[in-house]
Amino acid sequence: MTIWDFLETYGARIASGTLVTCAQFGLAAIIAIVVALIAGLGKLSHNGLIRGVSVIYIEIFRGTSLLVQLYWIFFVLPLFGITLPKFAAGFISVGLNVGSYGAELVRGAIQSVPKGQWEAAYALSMSPARRMRRIILPQALGLMLPPWGNLLIELLKGTALVSLISVTDLMFQAKQINASTYLSAQSFGAALVVYYILARFLITPFMRRMERVMARRLGRA
Repeated sequence: MTIWDFLETYGARIASGTLVTCAQFGLAAIIAIVVALIAGLGKLSHNGLIRGVSVIYIEIFRGTSLLVQLYWIFFVLPLFGITLPKFAAGFISVGLNVGSYGAELVRGAIQSVPKGQWEAAYALSMSPARRMRRIILPQALGLMLPPWGNLLIELLKGTALVSLISVTDLMFQAKQINASTYLSAQSFGAALVVYYILARFLITPFMRRMERVMARRLGRA
């Protein structure tokens, strides 16, 4: 079967799986960004409890496999009375995992803001929250955007694991097609191309545009 015949026959299933993958990516990215910001700031907190909770979250989710975390959230949490639909379990697992890495990017970027900026904010008698929101975080955002671009690509690739709990994403559809047709090259080749297109022509240009916007706002363009 040629690739064109394959796409004519199975293109609708590939497209359906791609839409599910995009939904998983978008929702997981939102969770990762929010959790990373909270945990990154929490790790810098002077409150021991907040700092401790943030450190525990970061260490557990960075130090264990995403696959194990996915199985825990989907298969083990029901034993404690918490049952999540497979779709939700998928993006929550990926988002929490990537968020733990993002938290360290947030922490590192905040600590990389020049000391003079902190001193200027103190001199203006700003409250800690306003100082962080108006002075520190905008500059930290410019520093953390490039590594966040790489992290979001890793997040996209991580969504392929949700097929293991039967979320009908791109990888799930590719595996199902391969199982019934044994057209491995076409099935997984199509998946490979779609993942590459999403990473190279959607995520990468978007992040580069964000970097240029932040550079202009910070006067670095």
